[in-house]
Amino acid sequence: MEACGSAHYWARELRKLGHEARLIAPQFVKPYVKGDKHDAHDAEAICEAASRPGMRYVPVKCAEQQAAQAVHRIRSRLVRARTALSNEVRGLLGEFGIVSSRHGRAASSELLNLVVAGEHDQLPAPMGTLLTDLKEELQALDQRITRLNQLILNNVRSDVRIQRLLAVEGVGPISATALVAAVGDARQFRTARQFAAWLGLVPRQHSSGGQQRLGKISKRGDTYLRTLLIHGARAVIRTCATKTDARSRWLQGLLQRLNQNTATVALANKNARILWALLSRETSYLPG
Repeated sequence: MEACGSAHYWARELRKLGHEARLIAPQFVKPYVKGDKHDAHDAEAICEAASRPGMRYVPVKCAEQQAAQAVHRIRSRLVRARTALSNEVRGLLGEFGIVSSRHGRAASSELLNLVVAGEHDQLPAPMGTLLTDLKEELQALDQRITRLNQLILNNVRSDVRIQRLLAVEGVGPISATALVAAVGDARQFRTARQFAAWLGLVPRQHSSGGQQRLGKISKRGDTYLRTLLIHGARAVIRTCATKTDARSRWLQGLLQRLNQNTATVALANKNARILWALLSRETSYLPG
């Protein structure tokens, strides 16, 4: 089957009936579609793609993995909504000359609390009610995100794989739970580099005639996972200047040769390879 909506559910149901269910990414099926798109041509293309000896399949996720991914998707949407609402509050207050020299969500919330408490009485009558509603909406979003964070922490305590990943510098509870939910035991990837390539953390190639041309990272795969790994690597780089362990010395030398963004992606790539080894070999992380 194509790896589309509800495909993992139907694959699990078919396996219960004794069938061998395999999922193929739609981009690997599309080249085999002949003529216009309809069900018969799609079925023929899927059969043709499945007959290729080098075809790559999407591992079937269990129900627990999909539930864990649902927590991350809902949390990500709420975080985006909270950021948008915070920016809206700052923009609305700026129209009335109420600004803050600080940036960030915390500064916006503090400014909103001062206005609602009556620190600024020059606002027209409707704005007081509107800002009170916005404050309650922000608080409701904070509470929902806090509950989802607690669900993620509960998942950390109950899964040994996630606890092993937390030992890697730059990997926190959100990154570790998201990785385990998305890839499981990671044995579907033959090598660590294949896992890093699936995350889009390797250079895009345009090589020909024996001449290797490498560009920027490919940015393929799961954007959410790649973003988490890069943000975690950025946090590590900010604190590596005063450390003397082998990993920090490697980062310090990297920062002398490359700009900070390139070094951040390089560390995210290195972390991805380490995480693959921890998941596929079920070993513990031993810092260098």
